[in-house]
Amino acid sequence: MSTTTSPEPRPPVQVQPPPSPELAHLVNVVVGVVIVAALYLAREVLIPITLAILLSFVLAPLVALLRRVGLPHVAAALLSVVLALGVLSLIGSIIGVQIAGLASNAPSYQTAIQQKVESVQGAAFGRINELSRRLNNQSTPATTPDGAAPPQPRPPVDRPALPGLPGSESSGDRRPVPVEIQQGGSSTIELARKFLSPVLGPLETTLIVFIVAVFVLMQQADLRDRLIRLFGSSDLHRTTEALDDAGRRLSKYFLAQLMLNGAFGVIITIGLYVIGVPSPIVWGILAALFRFVPYVGSILAAALPLVLAAGTEPGWTTVLWTAALFAIAEPVMGQVVEPLVYGHSTGLSPVSVIVAAIFWTWLWGPIGLILATPLTLCLVVLGRHVERLAFLDVMLGDRPALTPVENFYQRMLAGDTDEALSQAETLLKDRSLTAYYDEVALQGLRLAANDVERGVLPPDRLERLRNAASGLVSDLASVPDEDPSPKAAAAAAEKGTTEPPRETAPSVPLPPLAERPGAWAGEQPVLCLAGRGPLDEAASAMLAQLLSKHGVGARVVPHEASSREQVSHLDATGVAMVCISYLDISGSPAHLRYLLRRLRQRLPGVPLLVGLWPEGEAVLTDKAQAKAVGADYFTASLHDAVTQCLKVASGAVPPPQAAVPAGGQAA
Repeated sequence: MSTTTSPEPRPPVQVQPPPSPELAHLVNVVVGVVIVAALYLAREVLIPITLAILLSFVLAPLVALLRRVGLPHVAAALLSVVLALGVLSLIGSIIGVQIAGLASNAPSYQTAIQQKVESVQGAAFGRINELSRRLNNQSTPATTPDGAAPPQPRPPVDRPALPGLPGSESSGDRRPVPVEIQQGGSSTIELARKFLSPVLGPLETTLIVFIVAVFVLMQQADLRDRLIRLFGSSDLHRTTEALDDAGRRLSKYFLAQLMLNGAFGVIITIGLYVIGVPSPIVWGILAALFRFVPYVGSILAAALPLVLAAGTEPGWTTVLWTAALFAIAEPVMGQVVEPLVYGHSTGLSPVSVIVAAIFWTWLWGPIGLILATPLTLCLVVLGRHVERLAFLDVMLGDRPALTPVENFYQRMLAGDTDEALSQAETLLKDRSLTAYYDEVALQGLRLAANDVERGVLPPDRLERLRNAASGLVSDLASVPDEDPSPKAAAAAAEKGTTEPPRETAPSVPLPPLAERPGAWAGEQPVLCLAGRGPLDEAASAMLAQLLSKHGVGARVVPHEASSREQVSHLDATGVAMVCISYLDISGSPAHLRYLLRRLRQRLPGVPLLVGLWPEGEAVLTDKAQAKAVGADYFTASLHDAVTQCLKVASGAVPPPQAAVPAGGQAA
């Protein structure tokens, strides 16, 4: 009797737990929380110090000017702080005098404003009551469902008033007598504390700010050296560059803001004076101060003049003119004047300005709202120069989150040719078409070729990418391949945030078409053959387009035309040179060797150029391997390929057997 044993059950699949976060990340989170808590708890101390440091950035150019005049460093710092204090005192005195004048006419302004409010309320509630009455008349039935008249409400019944109850008119009813409690006279100390305590706080903060600002200005060089020693003594170049960048950006920002906001206040003052709003100097000063608050400052500055304008006359003319003044002055200053003064921007993205304003207001209140932009700008500068803080630049800075190459590849993946064309037009303002193709387009296609090799790019997405790349090359057909003028390049570099180009457009003079040797006098002497990769045809199209722009006609042939079955049908009429493009030729290039052998048999005596756009391939550096492959020229960029073709077409190089190609070597 045989017994069957059941198979042993398989052990359950062991699922690996998710990896635990690294200790360094947790430490960074803890450090960030501690820093935020310290900023909040120590705000009484940190706010005056921060204001003093920022004030020193504003006064630093004035100190430098006074030192150039001949004053000693200490005297220049003290005089600068005294001048700043005098300006603030003058502004405060003017505001006090103007407010005192407004207080004397406050009752008349209040009466006019109340009349306007009542008229607006009456008009609004009148319309609402009229609409409600109409709706009630339409919805209330005149009779009951059985046709009878609706019941009338009964008149109230008069009842005799009872003594001692509410409503009673009894003569014996006694009303409660109000009791008033009077305190004794306040002492002099209590009165002084009552009136001086609201003033002592701001005066104390102001005094601390100016004292710290004096010491910062006098010890500026020493503080800089101490910061370098503390944060970057091992890398003096980077630390010095970071400090200089921070100082330059902050000084430029504050001086520009001070001039622009001052000009805005002068415009508001003149406009309100012409309109007839009382105390225009006060509202102009407040408009200049409120404009330091991002986005909402001008709206807050316009509120009080609008209210006062409503109290100066019975009508609405003054109110409308005041609103029009702010509605015109702010957009012109923000959208026209500021871009001209700042250049491209302060280095912050618009979203980061809003988030920073909310964050610093939560931490430090109204002062934090004013300091939000300069403090965030300091964080962005740190992120650009300190590797561990690079995330601050990514989140808060105005530089693109993706590089031009990554942005190109992402747009190609999405099939968005229009967005890729817009990016290309921006980059072509400070570089040639050859530089754009070499440094952006081909590098982006290389990323796609890597994804194809890894098997992560599905066929439909690959086809969309190929169509988008072909469409982009067609859209750039009318763009000349030439270097921009130095002035245009400098302007684009000032406005842009991308790296400068590394190469220029090819510049090889060609003789007239009739004087060119052999088949180079034809219309399309260059045959641009695509490699066997799915994106090599796009690279061949770029090369053919660049050759045509430099006076050498070219046509693109797919890789299938060079196969063993189709190579005999390849049109060889008028071909003076064959250029083969490869974006990916990893591993042994045996297929390239056999391809070149077939082309030699089909096109005897025609030079063969192989473009291996990924730099660093062994065939570009190993002479033995290059000779075994059998090409006449090897190049690593479109620039080198175009230059080599132009040299051969002009007869400026010896025969291919002795030629030394640009960017490579002869086989």
